[in-house]
Amino acid sequence: MTRPVRKFFGVIALVSFVLIYVLIAAAIGSGRILEAPTLVKFGYFLVAGILWVLPAGLLIRWMQKPDPNAPQE
Repeated sequence: MTRPVRKFFGVIALVSFVLIYVLIAAAIGSGRILEAPTLVKFGYFLVAGILWVLPAGLLIRWMQKPDPNAPQE
């Protein structure tokens, strides 16, 4: 798979992942977490706000991988 094709599918996957992740994190955040103490709420939103970066970074790394049969620069 060439880099432009990987980027095309990667962007679609990344946007889809972020939208689904935001909906799930918001549903959890507006549910039982509202009854929790302030420190627990802070911890949840801190973790939920950073956690999406790990899979997104792996996906971006995959998108930027050089083509196997491309000439070396």
